Amino acid sequence: MKPTDKSTRAEIADRFDADVERFSNLDTGQATTIDAPLAMELITRAAIACTPAIGAVLDIGCGAGNNTIRLRREYGRPFDCTLLDLSANMLAKARERLAAEQVGHIATRHTALQDADLGDARYDVVLAAASLHHLRDEGEWETAFRNIRRALRPGGSFWITDLVIHETPAVHTLMWARYGDYLRGLGGDAFVDKVFAYIDREDTPRPVTYQLDLLRRVGFRSVDLLHKNSCFAAFGAVK
Repeated sequence: MKPTDKSTRAEIADRFDADVERFSNLDTGQATTIDAPLAMELITRAAIACTPAIGAVLDIGCGAGNNTIRLRREYGRPFDCTLLDLSANMLAKARERLAAEQVGHIATRHTALQDADLGDARYDVVLAAASLHHLRDEGEWETAFRNIRRALRPGGSFWITDLVIHETPAVHTLMWARYGDYLRGLGGDAFVDKVFAYIDREDTPRPVTYQLDLLRRVGFRSVDLLHKNSCFAAFGAVK
C-alpha cells in the first residue's frame, strides 16, 4: 500500500480511542509486540544510565502512559512529563495513571508529532514507543528526528522501541514470517490477518539501520542498538 493510501491520523486516533483498556497494562498492553516487556526495561534503564539527572520527560505516542510509568518507578524520583498522542482517550488515561505515580507536573499535547512544536532544550529524556512507524515519507522522518534532538538538553537521550522492516527483501520476508508465527501463537490465523491488515493500513516503518544512521546524521553524539528480535527493535541515542 502506498503512503498516500494509508489511514489518516484521525482514523488512527479513532482506533486507539477505542482500545484504551488493553494498553493500560504494563505487562500485557503490547502483546502484539515481540519482547515488549524486555524492550521497555532496556530503554528505561538506558535512559537512566545515560541521563542520570532527569527533570523533564517527553513521551511521544504515549498511549496509556506505560513507558513513562515504568521510567518513574525505575528512576525512583518525580520528574515533569509531557504526554503527546493522537488519541484524546489515551491521553486522559495516561494523565490519570501518571498522577497516581506521583510524577511532577503533567502536560498533555493532543497532536501528531509532525504538527508539534517540541521547543528547544526542554527535555532530559524523550521516549517513543510503537509510534514512529506512523511517520510517512523521508522528510517527515528526518524532520522528526531533528526536532527531537533540538528538544533535548545537552546530555539528554532519546529512546525508541518500534516495529521495523529490513533492508534485504529476503531477510524481511523471513522476519515477517517469524512475526506471523508469533501472532499465530497468540490468536490463530485470524489474528495474524487482523494485525497484518492494520499494519498495512496504518504503518510505514523503517529499518533499524536506517534509523540509527538518521540519528547520527541529525547530530546525535552516540547511538546504540539495545535489542532486536524479528520485526521489533529497541535503540536510542545521546545528544
